[in-house]
Amino acid sequence: MASRFQAVTLVDSPSYPNSIAWSDENLIAVASGHLVTILNPALPFGPRGLISINRSEPYPIGAVKREDLASGCLLPTTLNRDPRPSVRSVSWSNLGMAPNSGCFLAVCTTEGRVKLYRPPFCDFCAEWIEVLDLTDRLYDYLASISFEDPDIPPSEISNEPVTNHGYVDDPTDSVSMKEQKRRKVNNFGVRNAGLETSCDQISHGPSPSLELEGQGPPKGRCTKSGGRKSSHQIVPATRGRGRSAKKPPEVCILPLITADQYASRSAMLSSLVVAWSPLLKLSSRICGAPEINSSICFSLLAVGSKSGKISFWRINVPEYYSIEQSLAPTRVELIGILKAHSSWVTAISCALLASDSSTPQVLLATGSSDGSVRIWIGHGEEFLKSTEVNNAPFYPLKEIVNIYAVPVSVLSLMPTQSLHKMLLAVGRTSGAIEVWMGDASVKTFDKAGPYDAHDQVVTGLAWAFDGCFLYSCSQDNFVRSWSLRGSSLSEMPIPSSSPGLRSVSDMPDVFISCLGLVVSPSNLAVAMVRSFDVNQLDHMYEARLQKAAVEFFWIGGHQKDILSNTSLEFDIEPLPGFTEKELVYWESNILWSLKQYEHWDKPLVIWDIVAALLAFKWSAPDYVDHVLVKWLSSSYVDVHVERSIGKVLPHVCKSFCKAASRQLHLLNIICRQVILPELKADEINSNLLNFTVDNPNFAQDKQHKLWMDLLSRSEKELRERLVGFSFSAYRSFTSNSATTSSEPGYWYPFGMAQMEQWVANNNHQVHDQLKVVATEIKTCKRSRCIELAEEDKEQCSYCSAPVPFESPEFGVCRGMESNGSSGQKHKLARCAVTMQVCPITPLWLCKCCQRWISKLAPESLFKMPQQHCLDYKFSPEPSSIKVASKPQCPFCGILLQRSQPEFLLSPLPV
Repeated sequence: MASRFQAVTLVDSPSYPNSIAWSDENLIAVASGHLVTILNPALPFGPRGLISINRSEPYPIGAVKREDLASGCLLPTTLNRDPRPSVRSVSWSNLGMAPNSGCFLAVCTTEGRVKLYRPPFCDFCAEWIEVLDLTDRLYDYLASISFEDPDIPPSEISNEPVTNHGYVDDPTDSVSMKEQKRRKVNNFGVRNAGLETSCDQISHGPSPSLELEGQGPPKGRCTKSGGRKSSHQIVPATRGRGRSAKKPPEVCILPLITADQYASRSAMLSSLVVAWSPLLKLSSRICGAPEINSSICFSLLAVGSKSGKISFWRINVPEYYSIEQSLAPTRVELIGILKAHSSWVTAISCALLASDSSTPQVLLATGSSDGSVRIWIGHGEEFLKSTEVNNAPFYPLKEIVNIYAVPVSVLSLMPTQSLHKMLLAVGRTSGAIEVWMGDASVKTFDKAGPYDAHDQVVTGLAWAFDGCFLYSCSQDNFVRSWSLRGSSLSEMPIPSSSPGLRSVSDMPDVFISCLGLVVSPSNLAVAMVRSFDVNQLDHMYEARLQKAAVEFFWIGGHQKDILSNTSLEFDIEPLPGFTEKELVYWESNILWSLKQYEHWDKPLVIWDIVAALLAFKWSAPDYVDHVLVKWLSSSYVDVHVERSIGKVLPHVCKSFCKAASRQLHLLNIICRQVILPELKADEINSNLLNFTVDNPNFAQDKQHKLWMDLLSRSEKELRERLVGFSFSAYRSFTSNSATTSSEPGYWYPFGMAQMEQWVANNNHQVHDQLKVVATEIKTCKRSRCIELAEEDKEQCSYCSAPVPFESPEFGVCRGMESNGSSGQKHKLARCAVTMQVCPITPLWLCKCCQRWISKLAPESLFKMPQQHCLDYKFSPEPSSIKVASKPQCPFCGILLQRSQPEFLLSPLPV
């Protein structure tokens, strides 16, 4: 039996499949009742973020006659008595979509509403901020085309007053207060004639695009079709409020529609599931951008509804990132509505297809309540050229029909490393799962299954380790692990061994169902959400606050590859609860996970790798050394050396000039978080300034000194690259008379004087090429009559005293003289990118090295490939003079963020 290594309780229980999602920022969102609870897996008992779902005003989609209320198609609406809407589906966007470069969270409620939320990075609150209600925009579009219905003749428009209950009634007909209150509970009752909305005469045109600036749209309104005569001209409606009837009733003229029309319109606006596509980036050559070397970066949000249609929203990446306020405009546009199924769309999954095409291709899998599954493909350039909303830019690849019409509950789509290949897992309400292996280039699909995996509804599916393993969970409270070998799926037990097992005995083990699971970014852990059987809890204490729990399990002990030699290459003391083979599997999986992050495009979120290595380090430090030595040998050392720390680390230092920037970032994180976790980041930064291996003041452990020397050399290499790139870019800017220093979103080389001083102070350590370029920059300044003495001067933000440059980490002002004596001196942080003194404004912070940044680094710095030749003569071409800035730490490579108080949620990628 697998043992969880940590767990945390929830105040409400989820009700729908796929109730948990893991973001690229290392945050977990759980759809629990009327709340979305957002957790940090690195601090599960720490602060949380919340999204509270409140009731929304219904839309004025039409009025039906009283005698039609008992129609079969309206019974689900008229009998609905949900007192408060709950969360049905959640989905994280990719990194970089939010104004602070974080992730958006899309939330779909049982009312059918879909809203976008952003983290409260500048609001200092626990409640996440609503950005946009997409259902409002969808209603505007559908109303502009009369919900795809032919125009209703004027004779069929009701001229009678429409009461609060949304049907045509005799004004003299009285309704009891009890009946009135009972009908008010309806969320999507016929009251959807929208009579308690603000019916100002607002005209909403048919344009489905908008610019959002961090503020949600006004709630509920009555709409009239621009220029249309018939059915959507709205006048003020009746506002019934309890017993107050002295005010003369207002009249709202709504189209008189049939019960079937009402049900159809309501289904179009009733969303069931949301899913984000991966981030798509198109170059100017493809997208036809007017600027040279520009590109468009965006993501698609797919929203499935009860009508069987899927609406696609293109959401562009912000033009620039900011932590001061959410003012960076983001364009949102409805690009298509696809008739995917003839019944409810119950599951959606998106993925980016690995192909040799110059434009990205998006795979889309959709499942329906009629049991059908369809696979679609879309091409990146068509998402920008799409002009007709009714023609969505997706084309069918495969249709899977279930002869027993068993509804689809969950889908999990994953492209493989092979070109055009994909894996699709299908979970059904019967408890069966299917796996399909497809080739998009020839449109062939092979089936593995079905397998009677569970006794009840399959509520979660997740792939891990490049499709080697599939994890499933069900309402029957079982979680199963499956191994895919060739075209067969076989069940394997979840590893029972757990490094660093924590005590969670205070949590009752009386679960009744599992409503979703998700795999961690590095594939070493899995999180699942389970509901408690409240009848077995203490009703006075436990049952009130503990309705569900999120559990974390290690899966790094799975056998991913069939190894010929399943024995360790060195002897260590046996670990309690681990076999020798399990340690080999852990080693293989950790090395595989580290290898995945060597590509700069993958967000650097290695919390589970660091946590696993630290857990092993407490009980078996020699095993951790063995794993790290093997990783360093394969990534940095070209020649075969004796695999020991003392032999490998010197060879690694010699290969830094040929290493990719991402490799150095990964090494720095491992050094700080795994090897030196007992030291604070500020202490490490101070020791790095004048560190030598022979320094007796740092540590008596020789091995720690070697790792500290490795970290010092790695950061010096990254700083030299940053300085050299800044010098080369500055020379290009000055020679081309570029004036882009004030453009938001683009990088400009600031801090030239401080960088020159740093090169001079470290003249005996930096490369000769960097010294030559520094000399050329001084000559360039003199030729342009730039006064160096004035540029060198920096003033204290508190007392205006001069601040000399002595260290790239911090500066100390000289203090203002008063009565012949020196005043108080202030220690000021320096920007990790420009080395300038940081201003008194909100700053970016790296959660790993705790450095502050006021000016962001260039994106090109993080893309330096392997075998990088240290050539500081490099300079951007005049055509590519604009270099995008990136909110990432130049020394750790992780996402920067605004510092938050300890009582507020903050992501921890490491």
